[in-house]
Amino acid sequence: MKQLQRPDGVTLAFEVHNPRAPGVPVLLTHGFGATSGMWDPNIDALSVDRPVIVWDQRGHGNTDAPDDMKLYSEQISVADMAAILDATGADRAVIGGMSLGGYLSLAFHLVHPQRVAALVLVDTGPGYRNDEARDKWNAWVERRAQELEGGRTRADSSAELAQAVHLHPEGLPRAARGVMAQRDARVITALDSIAVPTLVVVGADDTDFLAGADYMQRKIPHARKVVLGNAGHAANMDQPEAFNAAVRELLEQL
Repeated sequence: MKQLQRPDGVTLAFEVHNPRAPGVPVLLTHGFGATSGMWDPNIDALSVDRPVIVWDQRGHGNTDAPDDMKLYSEQISVADMAAILDATGADRAVIGGMSLGGYLSLAFHLVHPQRVAALVLVDTGPGYRNDEARDKWNAWVERRAQELEGGRTRADSSAELAQAVHLHPEGLPRAARGVMAQRDARVITALDSIAVPTLVVVGADDTDFLAGADYMQRKIPHARKVVLGNAGHAANMDQPEAFNAAVRELLEQL
């Protein structure tokens, strides 16, 4: 993988597939606890005519896991995504992500709408409008961080977690508290301002995110939703052919 050093000293790991292809690039961001390897079943199909960029978030995969909690936040992750686009010479890209990566894709659009050609939102949600729901989510994030600190893994791990190998696993609870925990309603309240083509993909068995997918389809103008049967929280891995076909259809419309 390539490396990109950020001004704060953190080195990001990323990879560009088919870098010289003429199509609008695609930037894919993995979910929490996963790595860029979760996109392996999709890269060949999506990179036929365009560059596909994947990367490891802070505390994940081959990217650094700094000790300082100030080096983890939604805003920093969005800036990392922009820096990777800069490093690959991409002014605009299709911005896609799964779970936390999908939320960060929406956050990226909020900050850099001019750099987004389209959105692909996979098994994700747009955050929470009210404090009570957000507090409930953040309490779950804290429990997850404590599980990771205690070295506990989950028996029900889905495909994106099962494939993940982390160079610095001690960074995962920091990323949970710094990036996955939510602070406000900026992202969810901005859904109706999204003017780019948007594909919402969710696994039929991903019960925690079915309502979020429905909500995004309703609130994002002209969004298209695809529900993949026999797929859970990593629909792109559980049903790669159907996922690739849906994303290719979006890409060919650009």
